[in-house]
Amino acid sequence: MPKFETSEKTFYDLLGRRCSDEELERIFPRAKAELDDHDTENHILKIELNDTNRPDLWSAMGLARLLKTYENPENAKAYDFFSSSEFTADNKGRELHVGEKVKEVRQYSCGFVATGKTVDDEILKTLIQSQEKLCWNFGRKRRSIAMGIYRNDLINYPIHYDGADPDKTHFVPLHMEEDLSLREILEKHPKGQEFGYIIKDAPVYPYLFDDKGNTLSMPPVINSAYVGAVEVGDSNLFVEMSGPGLRDILLCASIMACDMADMGFSIEPVKVVYPYETEFGKEITVPYYFQEPASCTLEDIKHVLGEDISADEAQEALMRMGVYSVVEGSRIFITCPEYRNDFLHPVDVVEDVMIGYGLENFEPEIPKDFTIGRLSPAEEFGRKVKDIMVGLGFQEMMYNYLGSKREYADNMNISTDGMIFIANPMSENYEVVRPSVLPSLLESEGSSQHAVYPHRIFEVGKTAHLDSSDNSGTVTRNTLGFMLADNQAGFNDVNSLVNTLMYFLKKEYTLRSPGEDGRFIPGRCAEIVVDNQKVGVFGEVHPQVLENWGCAVPAVVCEIDLDCICND
Repeated sequence: MPKFETSEKTFYDLLGRRCSDEELERIFPRAKAELDDHDTENHILKIELNDTNRPDLWSAMGLARLLKTYENPENAKAYDFFSSSEFTADNKGRELHVGEKVKEVRQYSCGFVATGKTVDDEILKTLIQSQEKLCWNFGRKRRSIAMGIYRNDLINYPIHYDGADPDKTHFVPLHMEEDLSLREILEKHPKGQEFGYIIKDAPVYPYLFDDKGNTLSMPPVINSAYVGAVEVGDSNLFVEMSGPGLRDILLCASIMACDMADMGFSIEPVKVVYPYETEFGKEITVPYYFQEPASCTLEDIKHVLGEDISADEAQEALMRMGVYSVVEGSRIFITCPEYRNDFLHPVDVVEDVMIGYGLENFEPEIPKDFTIGRLSPAEEFGRKVKDIMVGLGFQEMMYNYLGSKREYADNMNISTDGMIFIANPMSENYEVVRPSVLPSLLESEGSSQHAVYPHRIFEVGKTAHLDSSDNSGTVTRNTLGFMLADNQAGFNDVNSLVNTLMYFLKKEYTLRSPGEDGRFIPGRCAEIVVDNQKVGVFGEVHPQVLENWGCAVPAVVCEIDLDCICND
């Protein structure tokens, strides 16, 4: 979960009062936050957020904003620097022009100007931390969002954002004195080595520069040492975001603009001009309000919360959360705050009503239904299978249910058909919901060559697949996977193990030749069929798959859908 640090002075100045640790622990749940630690010696508060869909709270400014509004809704701050589809703010001639070529790599950029507040050491630390948190967590380690803060006094407008030749374009990057080409920066600069993978294979690299050719940065890697080196004493800043998703960078710009306004900066818009049509047109004046209204009914609130909350009480609760609303009949319509974009469903509105109403105001109720906990038939059957596998000399393993495309598809020589991908994963190592147990078993084998052979391991666990016939579009199955690795392991060994397992489960089965399956050696594998339904597959692992996983000896594997043979 996101964590951030802030000095006591910064946070309490923003909040408008000092608090004891006990009071912080009492009020932080309003923001789904908790006090992780209080370094009293250095006067540092360490705060952890228990929610990842509110990036506006990942800073002292955002957290203080919510807590202040909760206690005094009538004093909620209004941000008057936003433009929208109906209103365009005065950008004072400041423009950012996006070129055609950058569409090949990272097509969107936007920004705004912040003036009127002199940067001191504490402000600089706070800005850097907010930048890092938004780009690392919300921006998926700069892949979705990269942010740069620049010395606006040194910029000649309009600013240009375009694709550049990585070998012909060059500048002096931040924290270096050597003039390097864009490609050399990826090789020699620490930030290039860390984040260069995002753009290194693109035909052009993103490049931000002003109208006189002065370099601002190569997003998402590094700023220039001249314009991009913000220092204590600066008071005129340009803040820019880039990424492949327009809504993401616009939301990030909105959050940073509101945060900096809370710090005392005056926010001045910048017009962004695109050469192609976007969902908000070719010209967008940023900060830009694009959030859509949401609503729920009073019946929704009562159904979810179990409390008969009136329309006035619901509106008052929403006001504490900084959300304006109107009531029409039995439905409450809300106006989403500029810095939020997390109202995706009526239940999200209900959640804000719940928090604003106060968790302490809900009286606990003893359940009216008397229930007795017991194992489900599927769990009982799974435990029986485990006992049999242990009796056959296998060791039980437990694995993660999330992995990468490389593990579940590339290394197994199969396509991604039917696999469930996470829409916005925090890491590419956890981008796919596990479709099979076999990759996990082979991964263990690849790192266990020091252990005495034979290796016999298994797991009974969940796998998930796309399924259009299910209401959710996916289906989760209880699955057995086991593996035998040894110099002499072959088809007959795994066939014997399957026969023994099915004997003890009292299941009649037949075998049939499978279609093309890149996981197995052709002709050395079979499908398990029960009641004319395929329930599993087993065979000798293909040498290429063994090589992909770094396995040193032959291996045979089997995977069975236990839900298909469970005796309900």
